[in-house]
Amino acid sequence: MPHIHKLIDFVVDIFIVYKDKILLIHHRGQNKWLPIGGHIELDEDPEQALFREIKEECGLEIEILGEKPLVQSPIAKFLYPPVFLDIHKISDTHKHVGLFYFAKAKNDKAVLNQREHKGIKWFSKEDLDNPDFNLDPIIIFCAKEALKKLAW
Repeated sequence: MPHIHKLIDFVVDIFIVYKDKILLIHHRGQNKWLPIGGHIELDEDPEQALFREIKEECGLEIEILGEKPLVQSPIAKFLYPPVFLDIHKISDTHKHVGLFYFAKAKNDKAVLNQREHKGIKWFSKEDLDNPDFNLDPIIIFCAKEALKKLAW
């Protein structure tokens, strides 16, 4: 999806764990390995974007880390809280606020979205440290944190 706002957009990033590995995609446009995720559209809340991106980008059934109260209200709903938040530079004139989530996959049958991605891979902890993948330090940090909390 193209940028919605001129200066800052909000995005979701989901670090999905299955057993002792973390799922990353090789993004066509950015030409790098990233977690599943994307822009929060104007008609979405972060949770809707989270589940839409998972369906579009890998098709997995997941369980989100974190709890949300099951209180019913006619005017509000609780959302899954992100594990981390950041703001990162996309260009000299544009930034993204990233809402980072951790999730556990119910199986490892991820499907590649060939339109958006060059590849999809379950990374081991050793893969995360392999310089051949040229992973950003924030991706490595978040992936390792997700593995600490969710690996089984």
